[in-house]
Amino acid sequence: MGKLTTLVQDTSRGKPAAGVKISLYRIDETGLTPLLTTSTNAIGETDAPLLEDMALMSGQYQMVFETAPYFKSIDALLDPIPLFDEIVVRFGISDHQQDIHLPLFVSPFSYSIYRGQ
Repeated sequence: MGKLTTLVQDTSRGKPAAGVKISLYRIDETGLTPLLTTSTNAIGETDAPLLEDMALMSGQYQMVFETAPYFKSIDALLDPIPLFDEIVVRFGISDHQQDIHLPLFVSPFSYSIYRGQ
């Protein structure tokens, strides 16, 4: 069975982003169903996979990374209103038996996410 993982890297400092709150939802015809809320650890990862085994199903998902509080905590925001308060990523999983890794690379002014290995 597969698993869903992520990590958050702060590209402005070249370091893992620790303490970023992540919320995961399943999307269906009735809207968003909350699945979990967690935070990144000292190496920018979550302590456990976001979903794995039977909990990982084919379908649509939404992951929300709360980046503004992280950048405020390290005094990296130059403006009182952050450009990206939250980064919302919607994605689909067709084969729930595969491992899905979605790393986020973020700075106060940009972000990039992709499917990694």
